[in-house]
Amino acid sequence: MSTKATTHATTPQFDDLDRRIVAALMENARASFNEIGAAVGLSGTAVKRRVDRMRADGVITGFTATVRPSALGWGTEAYVEVYCDGAAPPRRLAEVVRNHPEIVAAMTVTGGADALLHVRAASVQHFEEVLERIRAEPFVRRTVSSLVLSDLLAPGSEPGAEAGADRAARGGGAAMLR
Repeated sequence: MSTKATTHATTPQFDDLDRRIVAALMENARASFNEIGAAVGLSGTAVKRRVDRMRADGVITGFTATVRPSALGWGTEAYVEVYCDGAAPPRRLAEVVRNHPEIVAAMTVTGGADALLHVRAASVQHFEEVLERIRAEPFVRRTVSSLVLSDLLAPGSEPGAEAGADRAARGGGAAMLR
């Protein structure tokens, strides 16, 4: 008689302390485990064990430096809705995105558009060149662009700088953990 092992996809354990640790890392990924532990009421060793578990479970997928784009010469920012002929498969869209270093984020979306691209460029003219390259893709029917005037939630921006930090601490989308 043979027995088959049944495997079930499980959701990693993630409790309030884990959320607080992640929020502390999102606020400052360079903080020591002891500093985070002091903030959340655990020892540095306990924080390290939890971070290691969250990395192994895929909750924390990496750490990254956040760089002010203008320091790299990227002073223009825009969002581009992409409308495709037919149903362009996400993997084909991903190939196109990888060929444009100015595209810093891209996702397929619900609604009228097929994809939403976050673009950074050195100038409006540079952005226009990027947009022309995107539009030249054979499956792109049209695009709708919105240039960013100011970032209201980013840490360090003029208006609402604290709001971005508060959102990150609550687990909002401002911080980047890859």
